[in-house]
Amino acid sequence: MSEQHPPGLEPARLAAYLERERPGLVQGPLTAEVVQGGRSNLTYRVTDGTSRWVVRRPPLGHVLATAHDMAREYRVITALRDTPVPVPGTVLLCEDEDVLGAPFYVMEHMPGTPLRTAEELTQLGAERTRAIVLALPDTLTALHAVDPAAVGLADFGRPEGFLERQLRRWGKQLAASRSRELPGVDELHRALGAALPDSPPPTLVHGDYRLDNVLVDDDGRITAVLDWEMSTLGDPLTDLGLLTMYSELDLPGSPISTTGSAPGHPSAAELVERYARGSGRDVSRVHWYTAFAYFKLAVILEGIHYRWTLGQTVGAGFDRIGALVPVFIDNGLTTLRKG
Repeated sequence: MSEQHPPGLEPARLAAYLERERPGLVQGPLTAEVVQGGRSNLTYRVTDGTSRWVVRRPPLGHVLATAHDMAREYRVITALRDTPVPVPGTVLLCEDEDVLGAPFYVMEHMPGTPLRTAEELTQLGAERTRAIVLALPDTLTALHAVDPAAVGLADFGRPEGFLERQLRRWGKQLAASRSRELPGVDELHRALGAALPDSPPPTLVHGDYRLDNVLVDDDGRITAVLDWEMSTLGDPLTDLGLLTMYSELDLPGSPISTTGSAPGHPSAAELVERYARGSGRDVSRVHWYTAFAYFKLAVILEGIHYRWTLGQTVGAGFDRIGALVPVFIDNGLTTLRKG
């Protein structure tokens, strides 16, 4: 009987590679399981029965050229190791596709739990919920205070013209995954371009900053910020806009993380004010950044929906992603008009 393993990761091949590259790291046969919750790159929990690691690789099949860069994600996590930003320790990066069929990297398994639903927060109580969620803008402030040059990331992006390039990039990503009519998406794209704000001085940006991309320990502390695949140098308010978007979303029962209805959850306005106070940045155009976040997520979700139609996704909930895309488009238009 052939060995069972999750799609995209064969433990025996990984073990042989690790023994060759990091002799003595692995103490026995590896087993692996897919970590649920991710909607883009695939994440696996791997163990030899004694130690645990996490492996990240691109999705199976249809891959957009710039959206699943393992080397970038590995580099930024490694660079942030000695900063106030909590990140996992990195073990190694493999760009040889012969090992697992795609580039991948291995990092330490960190303590803590991702919180993805209002129900999970409700179980923690209003006081702990408030403290955990308020830690998000505080940690974001710490990230945006990191000097990229001091951690070897001075060349990690091209911040000049960042917002214009972002709009072009996500327009191209949409075209690459577009397989059906999406009313309003072109109007939203055009309106964002017509109302482009002036960016503040650039910082390192995460690109997908939200509650379920951090781990929280039993004391309510953020132990690790995860999923750095979209990180670059650019406009820090794009991170704030995304956090704001997730804080005001209310999609009960959907596969998208929505937690704003939990008792004790701070409002989006309070999170924005907390970030403004901690960072000293002008946040008066946050509506534009939030609308951009809705557009960006609509494009990402459409890409996931497209891969699902091709049978190239792993995990539960993908069959419901496509129905959410119009919701994000409509919310983006509504938010931009408010601003």
